[in-house]
Amino acid sequence: MKIGMRLLLGYFLIVAIAAWFVLNIFLQEVKPGVRRATEGMLVDTATLLAQFARSDMLSGNPQHGQLAQAFSQLANYRVAANISGITKTRNEYRVYLTDAKGMVVFDSAGVALGQDYSQWNDVWLTLRGRYGARSSPTDPEDENSTVMYVAAPVREDGRLIGVLSVGKANSTMEPVIRRSERRILWAGAALLGIALLIGLAFVLWINRSVGRLVRYADSVTDGEQLPLPAMNSSELRKLARALESMRLKLEGKRYIEHYAHALTHELKSPLAAIRGAAEIIQELPPPEVTRQFSANILQQNARMQRLIDNLLRQARLENRPEISRQPIDLLPLMNALRDSRVVQSQGKNVHIETDSLEGLEAFADRLLLEQALANLLDNALDFTPPGGNVVLRAENQDSTVAIQIIDSGSGIPAYAEPYIFDRFYSLPRSNGEKSSGLGLAFVREVARLHQGSITLLNLAEGGVFASLTLKKQP
Repeated sequence: MKIGMRLLLGYFLIVAIAAWFVLNIFLQEVKPGVRRATEGMLVDTATLLAQFARSDMLSGNPQHGQLAQAFSQLANYRVAANISGITKTRNEYRVYLTDAKGMVVFDSAGVALGQDYSQWNDVWLTLRGRYGARSSPTDPEDENSTVMYVAAPVREDGRLIGVLSVGKANSTMEPVIRRSERRILWAGAALLGIALLIGLAFVLWINRSVGRLVRYADSVTDGEQLPLPAMNSSELRKLARALESMRLKLEGKRYIEHYAHALTHELKSPLAAIRGAAEIIQELPPPEVTRQFSANILQQNARMQRLIDNLLRQARLENRPEISRQPIDLLPLMNALRDSRVVQSQGKNVHIETDSLEGLEAFADRLLLEQALANLLDNALDFTPPGGNVVLRAENQDSTVAIQIIDSGSGIPAYAEPYIFDRFYSLPRSNGEKSSGLGLAFVREVARLHQGSITLLNLAEGGVFASLTLKKQP
């Protein structure tokens, strides 16, 4: 199982357990809470009606008193109330009144008149000066038929003369209870759904970030050199830097071995030439011969110096994890490159043409971009025969810009195409000399650091088409 799915399941399990505990507590508290609120209203109602019942008790005829008249009229009164979606159509109170001995002298339901209620808790406790309440079923076999009664004392001059009890069936509160439970369950389901969506988004973010690191590690394994991905999390940034540090250390030995082998191979030829010239000079040849071989020594020494300088520049570039980029106007840059090669192009009778939209920009490191384009332009000039043309232009391509250098030279031999970007791989120029073989490797490294690309293609009519693609915006 993927780590993202494990995180999602763990997160959702924690949320589900927490939601279950909270919902369970809420559901357990709904019914008691509603009944406690109802009991409070019954206490207020019983206390209020007890004040009216006092005059009925003092009149000696409570069966025809104010309470009796009120409830007889109430039976014909129809209620039409919509309370948050719950419809109430009738009065749901039952009221009975007992004398000081607990005998029922009035019953709004008309079923207990004359009965002894002195043993019922609501009456029994109230007659003894305590809070009287009870909940009793009307049908012993139906647990949902319970009725809640709350009693209040009827007093005259501090003397207890009766008890008034108000009852309300618990079944009348079931719609409120069920509605509250449904709303709590819906809210719980919504909570779990939102939590799942948040967890899914979090896991997708984690998987995306980890996937970028995995692709980076795979590219290192495959020999590619992708730029270090930018991470939004401090922990993932540390992991990315650790991977980059590990990559640099693991590549260090191979890097040194490769460069040592390549450098040794490249230095063999100039060292052999210098040694041969020195041996000839030791034999004290004529001055003309001495000058010739001395010049050869200086030439080979300069070649070795250029090779070492280019090698150091390439090494520094390959070990730069980040670069400083800014918008660069391409037309002035290309014109400056063309002007800097005027002497070289006129010496070979090669025409350099620049073409770009005014204000077209690339988002790049100016120095690295200039060095990369200079390498491509020098290669084009070296391989273009006298009387040829070199075109340096820039094209707008949606979110990128392509800087292209096209020459009219001999093109790249088929056998050299797979190795053209390798370090120290070089083709002989028209004058028979070979370069350091680091120019195109440098250009490829510049493209990688800019998250761009470099392409070299042979043209059907002859010559090479080189395209360096960079971003226009960060």
